[in-house]
Amino acid sequence: MPAYEYVCNDCQKDFMIFLSLKEYDEKSKIKCAHCGSNNVQRKFTGFFAKTSKKS
Repeated sequence: MPAYEYVCNDCQKDFMIFLSLKEYDEKSKIKCAHCGSNNVQRKFTGFFAKTSKKS
């Protein structure tokens, strides 16, 4: 399952949750892990791709 990072617009705290693709499509159900608010915004983070080829 992919991990998604969010920030709560009410308490300003960051949190990470693991969601299936189906759960991610139901974004209205995502709540802050600290205060329970659903006023959250996804943080866009980088990613790392590993390949077997040497450069």
